[in-house]
Amino acid sequence: MAEHIVLLRGINLGSRNRIAMPKLRTALEAAGLDDIRTYLQSGNVVLSSGTNPADVVRAVIASEFGLDIAVVTRTRAQVAKIVAHNPLASVAKDPKRYQVSFCDAKPSGAVVRLIEETAAPGERVVVHGREIYAWHPDTIARSKLWALLAGQKLGVTATARNWATVQKLLELADAPAPS
Repeated sequence: MAEHIVLLRGINLGSRNRIAMPKLRTALEAAGLDDIRTYLQSGNVVLSSGTNPADVVRAVIASEFGLDIAVVTRTRAQVAKIVAHNPLASVAKDPKRYQVSFCDAKPSGAVVRLIEETAAPGERVVVHGREIYAWHPDTIARSKLWALLAGQKLGVTATARNWATVQKLLELADAPAPS
């Protein structure tokens, strides 16, 4: 069975879409998924599955928590390639201002141009396959690029994690499963 990193979009933001990670782990185990580990409260799950677990996770969240949450998954091997690729390593020095948006499909050429045009001076962005690497040296909160990447205008489902979280999720996927 492969290790999968499951990224939930838009949960536990203030009082919205609340999901307790211990309850999520229990519900996913009951659905037949294995070796479930969570990281932080922002929808990061590492688990083992013989197939892509996205549909199972969405169904569990809908039935157990009454929420319709977008789910994006990558295998451990795919995340390792994302980390190894790291196209902005030479400029992105603060992992909390360096984001990777994980998309469920490649953005269209028109959307890629929009993303590139939206970046402010100093910001850097690289679209590589289904990932969008974005460096926000000054601020994320007031970045028009970040607002675009976090919004619904990409034409694909996307959810972002900062670089520190991406690296931690790869470490978690490499760690022995809990016994």
